Amino acid sequence: MGLAIPSYQTLMLPVLKVAAAGETRVADAADTIANEFGLTEEERNALLQSGRQRLLNNRIHWAKFYMTKAGLIESPKRGVFRATQKGLELLASNPSTLNVDALKAFPAFVDFYQSGPNKQPEQAGTIEPAVAPSAATPEEQIEAAHVVLQSALSSDLLQRILDNSPAFFEHLIVDLLVGMGYGGSHENAALKLGKSGDNGVDGVIDEDRLGLDRIYVQAKRYASHNTVQRGEVQAFVGSLVGFGATKGVFVTTSTFTTGAKQYAHAIPQRIILIDGAKLTDLMIEHDVGVRVSRTVKLKRLDEDFFSEGE
Repeated sequence: MGLAIPSYQTLMLPVLKVAAAGETRVADAADTIANEFGLTEEERNALLQSGRQRLLNNRIHWAKFYMTKAGLIESPKRGVFRATQKGLELLASNPSTLNVDALKAFPAFVDFYQSGPNKQPEQAGTIEPAVAPSAATPEEQIEAAHVVLQSALSSDLLQRILDNSPAFFEHLIVDLLVGMGYGGSHENAALKLGKSGDNGVDGVIDEDRLGLDRIYVQAKRYASHNTVQRGEVQAFVGSLVGFGATKGVFVTTSTFTTGAKQYAHAIPQRIILIDGAKLTDLMIEHDVGVRVSRTVKLKRLDEDFFSEGE
């Protein structure tokens, strides 16, 4: 583009410094950083090729996202971010620069960075324009970028779920199960989920539109550090036995311990455990709480069109 807008990695340290000064928003951080780098009005207002967001704001967002994965930045409430204690400690060491390689010193970031189908998130920088050429093919770069975008969306979904009430979470589960083809009508599903309220069961939903079989549901809106233990799954299974049921779905925004997973796998009842990662995957797949932002069509040469009766 010919503009001197810093890359998202160059912006990491400035963004962390702004976040260390107190709670802020991307738009406010963009103003501060634009002044720091002496950006022109054209550079400040330059848009992504989609025309829907400022390029500088987008790069600040991704710098913030990567540092959040490393535990350097946190979002205490919607739309606001600040430096964590770990972030403040890093700044106290007076680093001269901060980039993806530096973030690999943090185990949480390494776990995120090594995720994805090809385990090559270093190509994820292709989410922004004007990225340095890579050895990867364009198709590989698109795939890698898609992995990072999905991860960011999943993180945002979980945060929004935790920001809302338990009742909202129950309605979300209804929307998801109906979107997956369970529960008959949405109204009937909504009436059944959240109405049981005893013996560890949050609700019951029809497996099919005729109501020939039923699935019992337990939903736990937990923060990421509050894992679901074996005992909680065992109590849920006990409630199913009391109802004479054989199928159950245990949904949580956090994770299940290894013991909980092993228990659910070993018992005769069919118990499906859906953790936060799986929950957001299903929400994205079935368009619950998300919508298409932009569609990119990739076209290839039509060999049949150019063949002459071969």
